[in-house]
Amino acid sequence: MQIRYLLALCLFPIYSFADNLDVATSGSQCLVTPPVAPVERIDESNAPDLKLEEIKIHSQRTEAQLGNRAKFNGNVSFSQGARRISAEEAILDQDKEQLDANGNLIFQDERFTVTAESLTAQMRSNQATLKGAQYWLHGQQVHGDAKNLEITKDNNLLLSQTNFTTCPPDQVSWLLEAKKIKIDSEEEWGEIWDAKLRIADIPILYIPYMTVPVSDKRKSGLLFPQVSSSTTNGIELALPYYWNISPEYDLTFTPHYMSSRGLFLKTEFRYLSDNDQQGQLNIEFLGNDDKLDGSPNRYLYHWQHQGAIDENWRVRANFTQVSDNNYFNDLDSEISRSTDNQLFRVGEMAYFEQDWNFSARVQDIDVLGTIQEPYQVMPQLNFNYLRADIWKNLDFSLNTELTNFTHKDNSFDTATRLHIEPALTLPIHKPAGSFTAEAKLLQTYYAQDIQSDNTQLDDNVSRTIPQIRVHGKANFERPIYAFEQNYRQTLEPQLQYLYTGHEDQTGVGLYDTAQLQNDYFGLFRDRRFSGLDRIADANQLTYGLTTRLFDESNNEQFKFSLGQIVYFEDSKVQLDESIIEDKPSSSVLAAELDMHVQSDWFLSSAIQFDTKRNDTQKSEVALDYRPSTNKLVQVSYRYVPDLLNTNTNNTVNIAQTGLRVAWPINDSLYFVGNWYYDLKEERSVETYTGLQYESCCWAARLSYHYRIKTNYDDFDNPSIESRELFESGIYLNFVIKGLGGSGPLGVADMLNDGLFSYRKPLYLRN
Repeated sequence: MQIRYLLALCLFPIYSFADNLDVATSGSQCLVTPPVAPVERIDESNAPDLKLEEIKIHSQRTEAQLGNRAKFNGNVSFSQGARRISAEEAILDQDKEQLDANGNLIFQDERFTVTAESLTAQMRSNQATLKGAQYWLHGQQVHGDAKNLEITKDNNLLLSQTNFTTCPPDQVSWLLEAKKIKIDSEEEWGEIWDAKLRIADIPILYIPYMTVPVSDKRKSGLLFPQVSSSTTNGIELALPYYWNISPEYDLTFTPHYMSSRGLFLKTEFRYLSDNDQQGQLNIEFLGNDDKLDGSPNRYLYHWQHQGAIDENWRVRANFTQVSDNNYFNDLDSEISRSTDNQLFRVGEMAYFEQDWNFSARVQDIDVLGTIQEPYQVMPQLNFNYLRADIWKNLDFSLNTELTNFTHKDNSFDTATRLHIEPALTLPIHKPAGSFTAEAKLLQTYYAQDIQSDNTQLDDNVSRTIPQIRVHGKANFERPIYAFEQNYRQTLEPQLQYLYTGHEDQTGVGLYDTAQLQNDYFGLFRDRRFSGLDRIADANQLTYGLTTRLFDESNNEQFKFSLGQIVYFEDSKVQLDESIIEDKPSSSVLAAELDMHVQSDWFLSSAIQFDTKRNDTQKSEVALDYRPSTNKLVQVSYRYVPDLLNTNTNNTVNIAQTGLRVAWPINDSLYFVGNWYYDLKEERSVETYTGLQYESCCWAARLSYHYRIKTNYDDFDNPSIESRELFESGIYLNFVIKGLGGSGPLGVADMLNDGLFSYRKPLYLRN
C-alpha cells in the first residue's frame, strides 16, 4: 500500500512560454467585485503624466481660500488622470500640495481599488497613504486588508499588518497574513515578509519570505516544497528552484530526497530561439538506489527540439536515454509514464517547396524489457515530388527513399535500401461519388551485409513490382422518417480492385516491416505490411458499404460500415516463410458501428469476424451515458485473441470488461471511478476511485489506485530484486488558487489517469 500526500502550493509557478496566469473560478459566485468610486470616468488611453494632469473636485459644500486650503464636504469626488477618489470629506492644502480625505473613502486607479478610513496624498510625488484599508487588484481575484497601505511614486503598493486571499469575502477558506507586502506594479510580483498561512482560520504554515505572481510574468525563486510518504520510497521531500534566466531561457532544479532510495536530482532547462524554435533538456540522476541491492547509478537524459530555420527548412530532434528498463516504473520522472516502454531517438531536417520536399532523418528506438532491439536508421534520405494535372487530369508523384539500417549488435545483418516509387493517378471527385485509378512501379535495391547464418539472404537484391489500384465510391441519399423523426439517410458503397505483382523476397531481411491490422478502413490499403521489406502480391477485390443517418440539423446520429476482401489468388509473400499459413479465399469481415442510441446514450462497436472459421478475431464495444459534459457512465468490453507478448514472445488472449463513471455529487464535489476486469485471468487489472472538491479558491482530490504493474526484465542488472505484480496507493492533492498554483485540479486528467484512458465512443456529437 502506498500513501502519498502532495501539497501543491507553487509559490513561483513554472509557466510555458505561451502560458497566461488565470486564477480559475467555479462560476460567477466566485467573482470578487471591488466597489466603484462614484466619479466621472475619463478616457485613460491618452492620459498624460499625472503630475501634469489637472485636479477635478466635486462636492456638495466647499470652503476655500485662494492659494491656501480648501475644504470639501458631502459626496466629494476627486480625479487626477487615471486616479479617482470619493469620500465624505476632503481637505486640499494647495501650498503643500497635499490632499487628506476620510469617510466612506474609495481610491481607484487602473491597477487597484482601495477603501480606507482615511487618506493622505502628496500631489507632487503622486504618493498616498491609506489607513484601515481594504484593497482589490484589478484583473485578479486577489484582495485583502491592511492596517496601512502606501502607494509609492512608482505606483507600487506597500502594505503593513496585512493579509490577502482569492476567496470571496463570505467564503474565506484560506488567508495569508503578513507583516509586510510589497506589490511591484512594473514587475507584477508581490514580495511577502513574515507570512502565516491560515486554512479554515487555522494557522498551518509559517514562511519568513516568499513572492507570488500577480500576472503571467515569471520570476526566479524557490518553489513550494512537495512532501509525501510511501512504503516504497519512504519519506519524500522535493524542493524545486526556478531560475528565470531570461525571456528566452529558464531552468528548474529539483532535489528530491527519498529515505528508502536516496537523493534524486532533476533538472529541466527550456529555451526559445527566434520565436520559431524551442526545446528542452532534462537530466535526472539517482546514485546507488538504496532500495535495490547492488543497484548501479540510475539516470535519465532527455532532449527535444523543433522549429523552423526559415520559410523552407524545418528541424526536429528527440532523444531519451535511461539507465535501466524499470526507471519509469520506480521513479517519478517528468518525461514518461510507467506504461511507456519505447524510447524514441529521432533527428530530422526537412526542406519544403511547393511541388517537392526533401528530408534527412536518423532514428533509433529502444524498447524497454526486450533483448532484441529494432534496427537503427542511420540515416534515411527522402525525396518526394508531386505535380498535379500534368496531362488531362493525371497527377504524377515520385517518392524516393535511401535508408541505411544498422544495429547495435554486430552479429545482426545490416543493409542499405534504395526505393523509387513513381506513380500516375487519375482522381475524379464529384458530389455523386469518386473514382481513382492509380498505377505504381515499386523499385527497390538492397545491399546487405550478412552476418548471421541465414543462408537464404542475398548480398544484393533488386526488386521491381508493378501495382495497379482502381477505387470507386458512390454517394446515394434519401429522406426517411424513423423513430418519429425526419432523417437523411446516405448509402455509400465502394469497390477497390488491387493488383500487385509477385516477386520472391526471401533473400531480403526484415528491417522495418510488420503486419498491419485489418480494421474496416485497413481493408482499402494497398499494402499488407508496414515498411518496404515485404511487398505482398495481390489480386483482390475489396467491397465496403457505409450508411449514415443525419437529423434535421445535419448532425450525424448513426454510422455503420461493413467490408471484406475477396482474394482471386493466394498471396505468396509472408513475413516468415517457415510458417505455413492458412490462405482463405476472403479476409475477415470487418464492421464498425457508431450510434446515438437515444437521448443521452451512445454506442460504439467494432468487430473483425473470420467467416471461414466462424470465430471472432477482434471485437470491442462501448456504451456511454452522457447526459451533460461533466457526467459520464461508460461500460466497455474488448476481446483480442492471440496477441503477441513482446517480452515473452508468447501469445495471449485479451478479454477485458470495464466500467468508468464521472459524476458531480454537487456543485463542488466530483466523483470519478474506473474498474477493469480480466475475464481470462479472473482478476481486476485496474481500480481507480477519486473524489475531487473544488471551491472558488481551493481544490482537493483524494484518490485510490490499484493496478497491475508494468515490470520489465533488467538484463544488465540481474541482481535487482523480483518485483510485485500489483501496486496500490492513496493520493491526496491540494491546490490553493492564487498562491501561484496551476489552477484547479482537472476532472479530465482523472479520466486519463490510469492504464486505460477514456475515449468517447461516438465523436459525432459532443
